Amino acid sequence: MAYQNTETRSDSTSEPQTDNALSIPMGEYETHRAPYFWERKLLTKLMEFAGGPPVQFELWDGSQVRLDDTCPRFTLGLTDPKALYHLVANPNLAFGDLYSAGRLTVSGDLTELLTTLYRATHNARQKWPTWLEKLWANHAPRSTDLTEARQNIHHHYDLGNAFYRLWLDTAEMQYTCAYYESPDLTLEQAQLAKLEHVCRKLQLKPGQTVVEAGCGWGGLARYMARNYGVKVHAYNISKEQLAFAREEAKRQQLDHLIEYVEDDYRNISGQYDAFVSVGMLEHVGTSHYSDMAAVIKRALKPDGLALLHSIGRNRPMKMNAWIEKRIFPGAYPPSIGEFMSICEEGAFSVLDVENLRLHYARTLEHWKERFEDHVDEVIAMYDEHFARAWRMYLSGSIAAFEASSLQLFQVVFSHGENNTVPRNRKHLYESPAAPESV
Repeated sequence: MAYQNTETRSDSTSEPQTDNALSIPMGEYETHRAPYFWERKLLTKLMEFAGGPPVQFELWDGSQVRLDDTCPRFTLGLTDPKALYHLVANPNLAFGDLYSAGRLTVSGDLTELLTTLYRATHNARQKWPTWLEKLWANHAPRSTDLTEARQNIHHHYDLGNAFYRLWLDTAEMQYTCAYYESPDLTLEQAQLAKLEHVCRKLQLKPGQTVVEAGCGWGGLARYMARNYGVKVHAYNISKEQLAFAREEAKRQQLDHLIEYVEDDYRNISGQYDAFVSVGMLEHVGTSHYSDMAAVIKRALKPDGLALLHSIGRNRPMKMNAWIEKRIFPGAYPPSIGEFMSICEEGAFSVLDVENLRLHYARTLEHWKERFEDHVDEVIAMYDEHFARAWRMYLSGSIAAFEASSLQLFQVVFSHGENNTVPRNRKHLYESPAAPESV
């Protein structure tokens, strides 16, 4: 018997509503029909292409779809037929959108589900037909030219300092990978350990000058000034972050050592004993790596040291479509080879490369725990769909680092002719980087 299609929209517009902070399509759909046999078949093919992960689908009528040879550990619920079609057509974008809108539900731990899917899909991808690669391809990141870079940063970092205060560390408001030199560290201890680790790698000494590209809320600049007695010029294009950074520097009586500059990294001027950038390279874009190399080359004194800290990949890959569209516009984590092109472009000598992948997974776990502790406040600030989107983002990021889809590279380098470089790594480990308490 054929079923009559009586699907209707609950709103009267032709396009889904997007009146929310992240522009998530919010259209709600109602349906009064059973799933068609080809819809069930599409979901079967989707699971096969994903490598047969231990999942099953529960459809809007309560029926379930699973592969015959799997024992499901997770159940994905789809509330309407269009959710099914969106998911099958482009899971890289649709999974996050549908989850955020409440049209895709998850029974089971979200982070464990995503880790499982990443690993299964990675293994299965080698057998995908060419047409599927094209259909599910992630798009190129948005431009990171001067004007667009400001818009990209505003989209993510100017959501409001009050939002980030809910779940970042209370020591220095760090929104980058912490350093867990021992597994029992608190988030605050691990973030301060990260700052200390960076300073030791740069071999900072009192009276030196440092330039920082992309300073966030200014915590590294304050740490360097307070603990190493250096003068810092810290560049950023986020007004919200700079307002917080300047207020904190003044409150801590460090403003005589720190100048927070509202400007793009490409406009850095002067020469410095150290160049540092923690968590900004992801926003630069490979087309501007030559600009970054030129900035470092002119800004770094002949005997200076530079450090870049960035999320990366084991091989070149575009950012997940949903993350790039809804969370981090313009983002692109480089492969280690692409990362090294900066050093090649500037004729720099690479001195040290460290991968802190699992440290970032732990950092994100701490952030997610605090985010969930304050989720009611997040909903009050924005709405439930925003909260679901950020739960997806944090969970997916943990999964990506756990599954080794993402890496975290710290690279130290200098001018090629610099013979005053460290001869070993003893200075990094002579004493613990983390404070005993915060």
